[in-house]
Amino acid sequence: MTNTIRRTWPCLLTAALALLPSLAFADDAPKIDSGDTAWMLTSTALVLMMTVPGLALFYAGMVRKKNILATMTQSFIICCLVTVVWMVAGYSLAFTNGSAYVGDLSRFFLNGLGESWDKPFVLGAGTDGAITNTIPETVFMMFQMTFAIITPALITGAFADRMKFSALCVFMVLWSLLIYSPIAHWVWAPTGWLGSLGAADFAGGTVVHINAGIAGLVAALVLGKRLGYGHDNMSPYNLSLAVIGASLLWVGWFGFNAGSALSAGARAGMAMAVTQIATAAAALAWTFAEWAVKGKPSVLGAISGAVAGLVAITPASGFVLPGPALVIGIVAGVVCFWGATGLKHMLGYDDSLDAFGVHGVGGIVGALLTGVFAYGPLSADKDHPAGVYIGGMELLGHQAVAVAATLIYSGIGSFILLKIIDIAIGLRVSEEEEREGLDVTLHGERLG
Repeated sequence: MTNTIRRTWPCLLTAALALLPSLAFADDAPKIDSGDTAWMLTSTALVLMMTVPGLALFYAGMVRKKNILATMTQSFIICCLVTVVWMVAGYSLAFTNGSAYVGDLSRFFLNGLGESWDKPFVLGAGTDGAITNTIPETVFMMFQMTFAIITPALITGAFADRMKFSALCVFMVLWSLLIYSPIAHWVWAPTGWLGSLGAADFAGGTVVHINAGIAGLVAALVLGKRLGYGHDNMSPYNLSLAVIGASLLWVGWFGFNAGSALSAGARAGMAMAVTQIATAAAALAWTFAEWAVKGKPSVLGAISGAVAGLVAITPASGFVLPGPALVIGIVAGVVCFWGATGLKHMLGYDDSLDAFGVHGVGGIVGALLTGVFAYGPLSADKDHPAGVYIGGMELLGHQAVAVAATLIYSGIGSFILLKIIDIAIGLRVSEEEEREGLDVTLHGERLG
């Protein structure tokens, strides 16, 4: 027996040593983290709530009574349309490797998702910039879907009261595929050219807000002003709906910004903190600016200021500290107040619900100030211990390029799409339909 043990123990020891590398590899292998996944599921629900019911109520509360149902329906139908578009091709165009400008169709109809549904998601798999996350790809796909949903819905605020429902549906499908998905790829895919350049956009300053804002401005210019604009009473029918909607947007925005950390960690905590600070500061700044200029602080001004702060902090939320967040909020509140009042009246365009004045202008403010205030350690990792994004002239230059590229591509692309649709089926309802109201003429229903 003793001889047998003496003969076999070297073999056993050798086998055990041979297993050590595989055991170590198994321990080090990426795993789905239940805490991160739970946070991202919650964030996804919060961002979806921003569109339905948040944005639907916010916009509906600012239009006249005869257009409330039609305005709410736009957000609801866009949610449905973009869900299908994202599943069919939008997600694949945005987040597969492809080229520097657009993804490929390897995830067409979410092809291959069933093979990796229970594994950690690797963004940009097979590329030098691949990022391994601790959540399943299904959750990442759904989280990004909610961003793709709210972005075109934001555009509707610029042309409220006057676009045909059929034209809206066609425009939003084409815009989501040809404008939103490529810009999302530029910024957030590891192979995207703006991300590779070094532009910083934590949660959608360029991809969501500047993109939607400039598209909204172009749409407002192409469709023309509302009948009676400038002399008819176009006061909001029910601002209480708008206050509820803005409040839902504020709460949901924590999923938007803190969720963009893609994990339940310190970066998500900082993103949540700076979001709250910037939003409050912007609401106060807009309120006091309006009070000084017009003599009274309005309810509409306060909630518009809050949304302006949410917009401006979005690209910076994962990269700035509380002090700079306060500055970003104050600047956004004042500048967006000017953008939604002075700029619009000075240039004479009819941006009905200030989609450009708040989202376009606020997104530009936030993107550029990210270049000024980015705090490197917030974006540090094992390869970049000092942080990838550090504020200064270099990053500010990258941010300016990202802003300009988004304005040019989305602006020109939206103009072309709108003109094609106008020739094919027409963009605007008739004068009689506009006077009667879109609730009745487009949907055959009436509020109350």
